[in-house]
Amino acid sequence: MQFFTHDGFELGYIDEGAGDPVLLIHGFASNHFVNWVSPGWVKTLRDAGYRVVAIDNRGHGRSAKSHDPADYTSAAMAADAAALLDHLGLPRAHVMGYSMGARIAAFLALGHGDRVASLVFGGLGMGMVEGVGAWDTIAEALLAEDPGTVADARARAFRSFADQTKSDRRALAACIETSRELIAPDAMARIAGPALVVVGTADDIAGDPQRLAALMPDARAVAVPGRDHMLTVGDKAFKAAVLDFLEEHPL
Repeated sequence: MQFFTHDGFELGYIDEGAGDPVLLIHGFASNHFVNWVSPGWVKTLRDAGYRVVAIDNRGHGRSAKSHDPADYTSAAMAADAAALLDHLGLPRAHVMGYSMGARIAAFLALGHGDRVASLVFGGLGMGMVEGVGAWDTIAEALLAEDPGTVADARARAFRSFADQTKSDRRALAACIETSRELIAPDAMARIAGPALVVVGTADDIAGDPQRLAALMPDARAVAVPGRDHMLTVGDKAFKAAVLDFLEEHPL
């Protein structure tokens, strides 16, 4: 990995391939490797002729950690992504985010719209606007001394995921407090560039992709059959849809 500094955080990233740049922003409790390298995204995009840049969000992976919730707003993490483009001398890039990363990508488009050539929102549909349910139990699960005491199934799954990725659980608990800011429908309507919303049909977290796409002037939705929130990430239908979308919208 390579590193740069923004807003007091040392942030890790990878930069591979050549061609139109695609900036990848991972989801909550994940990192660039789990979200993008392991499921084959980096190879798929690189082999298709794209330059692939993937960041470890603050509090995640090999990037610096904070235990202060104020450091984890979506706007702050979107500013990190914009700073990475600055660091690499990239005036514009395609941007793809998954789950929390999709929300960060939306904030990037709203706050730094001239940097975003196109958007892919993976694993987050109308939940971007209406919320994705009560997640306080996840913060509690992340901070629990004994994971065996976690009763809620979703919270238990995220705790297990955080343990598997050897994450800083206090940093993640801080992150989940402030990274779920909702985006109003009229703000989504200001995202004027081409956008693709991809959600699995068995995803019980993301919300309706069609309704989110309908809020934006140049967006469409794709449903990935039979895939839940975790399994949609590496699905071949997701990859095919994104490759077609990027081909339609070259820089």
